[in-house]
Amino acid sequence: MHLVKRVAAIAASGLAGLAMTAGAAWATGPQPWEFNFQPPVTPVMSRLDSFHDMLLVIISLITLFVLGLLVYVMVRFRESRNPKPSRTTHHTVVEIVWTVVPVMILVAIAIPSLRILYYMDRAADAEMTVKAIGHQWYWSYEYPDHGNFTFDAYLIPDNELKDGQKRLLETDNRVVLPVDTTIRVLVTATDVLHAWAVPAFGFKQDAVPGKINESWIRIEREGTYYGQCSELCGKDHGYMPITIEAVSKEACARWAEEAKTKFAGTGGTAAVTAVASADR
Repeated sequence: MHLVKRVAAIAASGLAGLAMTAGAAWATGPQPWEFNFQPPVTPVMSRLDSFHDMLLVIISLITLFVLGLLVYVMVRFRESRNPKPSRTTHHTVVEIVWTVVPVMILVAIAIPSLRILYYMDRAADAEMTVKAIGHQWYWSYEYPDHGNFTFDAYLIPDNELKDGQKRLLETDNRVVLPVDTTIRVLVTATDVLHAWAVPAFGFKQDAVPGKINESWIRIEREGTYYGQCSELCGKDHGYMPITIEAVSKEACARWAEEAKTKFAGTGGTAAVTAVASADR
């Protein structure tokens, strides 16, 4: 009876968590008590989310099947019921089944996995390009299609955060991108390995010095989205966030015109706030 109560309590807790997640379905950025993926806002992340759900069903069925076999073996072949244990060492049918079935499962997983990998590889008809460059320990960005300006994006220290801003995720200069636009993203680095990653986009690309990696995004909803460096790159690895503001195409064009003036002749350091280690 006690076990039943515990199971019921766990189930109730899980349903409450699902309700909380559903309530914040389109809230941008990580949310308190969130245990699932952030809501997808790109076609790539939508496919990854669906692939994850499919895998969750498969591994759950495998787990239940193995659990059932274990329970059956413990009950059917317990010592009290089998004082003289079987000496059987081989069973051709069983050995064929437990070899063929896992192979079939892996093939069923590999096919959609490879499709997603090819789909997210690179943009066939990109409408604009953005270049992200990793440094120790901040990101800089280039907009070659909008005047070829560059700017740096530094972490906003704790003592300078405004109401509503997220700790360790806000930058002084945000990356502004248009929605409903296929965007080629080029990623590289100047010193050590970094990785440009935004969970809501399903995007994670290594930044390698001397090499340019390419992928793409197409943001489907306006909002503010957050990411971080996902490659251990030194002592301030956890202090180089990514803040992206997705706006309409018209608003992005207006911002680009302003940015060309704002960052002209500054070397990309306009309005830069130095990373303050005193608050850490």
